[in-house]
Amino acid sequence: MSSTGSSLACEGMYSKLIDDEGAYDDVNSRPDVGLGAQPVSPVRLIPRPSGPGPYRLATICLATLSAVLLISIIAVTAHYKNKPQGGGEATSEMQKQTQDADVTALTASISKLQQEKNQLQKEKDELQKEKDELQKEKDELLAKLAGQMATKAPEVINPMTNAPIVCSVDWHLFNHSCYFISRTTRDWFESQSYCQSKGAHLAIIHTAEEQTFLWDNLPRGHWNAFWFGISDEHTEDQWKWVDGTPLVGGFWEVGEPNNHINEDCGYIVKTQVLERVPIRSWYDAPCTMYWPFICEKEMVAGASTATPH
Repeated sequence: MSSTGSSLACEGMYSKLIDDEGAYDDVNSRPDVGLGAQPVSPVRLIPRPSGPGPYRLATICLATLSAVLLISIIAVTAHYKNKPQGGGEATSEMQKQTQDADVTALTASISKLQQEKNQLQKEKDELQKEKDELQKEKDELLAKLAGQMATKAPEVINPMTNAPIVCSVDWHLFNHSCYFISRTTRDWFESQSYCQSKGAHLAIIHTAEEQTFLWDNLPRGHWNAFWFGISDEHTEDQWKWVDGTPLVGGFWEVGEPNNHINEDCGYIVKTQVLERVPIRSWYDAPCTMYWPFICEKEMVAGASTATPH
């Protein structure tokens, strides 16, 4: 390197200059040369070098060394200043890549869940369509059977007399009783009076089979309610039938009867909700409300009901 050679040359020149100056000082500072001393042989003094030659060269060498050192420091500083901080940038890049991978995975999961949701919704719609079609077929079949029953009154043979029990049109035969489901509304007391005028009474229901038979013959609606022959008007929570016999069991809806607002009379409900069941369909209500009603007439051999108006 050229700067190294220059430095060696300058160092040599500087050493020579010091040696020459030392020699000069030794000669001029001898103790036997002075005032009062015996004259000695003349000694030729080594003259001090004149002119700026050696000192100028030393100065130039020092300046050169300083410049080389300064340039070296600046170069090293610039080198480390401009050197990229590999560790920090590498960590940041790894974090970015990890975040991008997480976002991609999350997006894929959301897309998959959305596809599964759409598939489930499609299957649900198809099942609902099949359910609606089955319900339609069921309703048509029930309507057809109801029409057949209306055109020909069913017959039940009284085992005691072997005579048939005949119910008039619009009355429905079950066991040995005929039942009438009204299309007009009355309060509970007026309903009982109407049934009595036909030789009947509000329906008394003792078995699940009887309850299911009546419930199946009721029309569906938003809230189709029908009075039947039970009340606790005389003693609260002591439910009795219209013939004075106490209620045993019953087919109340869960939470009923609750006597919410002085509710002393019982009614049956049938709605559009297919999950409802006959044996959980009784409610209590104020007896003054107007509902349709169900009459019952126990039949004897050869008797028939009068057609209600």
